[in-house]
Order: sequence, then structure tokens, then C-alpha cells
Amino acid sequence: MKGLAIRNQRAFASGVLFLAFAVFFFATALQYPAGSAARMGPGYFPRLLAIVLAAIGLVVILGAMKPGAEAQALRRWDLKGLAWIVGSVVLFGGLLFPLGLVGALFVLIMVSSRASPEFTWTGALTNAAVLIVLCLGVFVYGLGLPLPVWPSLLN
Repeated sequence: MKGLAIRNQRAFASGVLFLAFAVFFFATALQYPAGSAARMGPGYFPRLLAIVLAAIGLVVILGAMKPGAEAQALRRWDLKGLAWIVGSVVLFGGLLFPLGLVGALFVLIMVSSRASPEFTWTGALTNAAVLIVLCLGVFVYGLGLPLPVWPSLLN
């Protein structure tokens, strides 16, 4: 019997990230009372999600170590793409209140779209339109979050 070997390094690294996030969120949720399934406390759901995340991570790790797993090496990080993504999130945070949710989401989607080598203006604009409608429907109208929808000049 052969020893376990990591055949798919990409999947293994993903599984380790799942586990790391699960441990972090579970440890953070320990600060809150869990309660019970019938009477959930503020720590119940985060702990449950952390356990599910850890289970997914373990399944991915074990799948990466199966003898029949596709061999894949880790690629170099695309630092330019990472900078576009992180920059778009920072811009979103800074522009949410001056531009409102619609404007900040538009900027987020257009800037983060530049991270992909398959970037096209029509694809980014279509993506922006669909995601803005979905976010408005879910967060503003569905959940009733008090987010500014339009620029502060229009309010």
C-alpha cells in the first residue's frame, strides 16, 4: 500500500484555506453563547457554518490526495489581478456613502473585471447591470438593510 501523497496541490491548498477559515471563525464564535437548536444564540449559526466549512475543507484535501486525483501544481500568484480585486473592494468601501449602492457596485464590478484576462466592456456592463439589480433586490428591498441606494447629492 502506497503512502498518501498530494497529487493535486491546488485542491490541497484550497482545502487548507477552507480549514484555516473554519478554525478562525469557530474560535471567534466561541466568544458568543451557542444556545440550542430550539433557542439559538448568537454563536450557534457561525459555529455550524464553521463546521460545514471544515468538512468541505477535509473532503477537498482528501480528494487531492486520492491516487486517481488529477496532478496539478500550484501556479504563481497573479499579483496584478489580486491588486485589481483588492483595489475594487477598497474603492467600494470608500464610495458606498458618497455614490450610494448603485454607484459603488458599478465601480466595484468595472474595476474588478479588469483582473480577468477575458475582460470585455460589454461583459462587464452586463455583469454590472445584473448584479446591481440582484443586490438591490436582496439587500435593500428583501432584507431591508439601510444602505444608501443613490448618490448622497440626490438624497
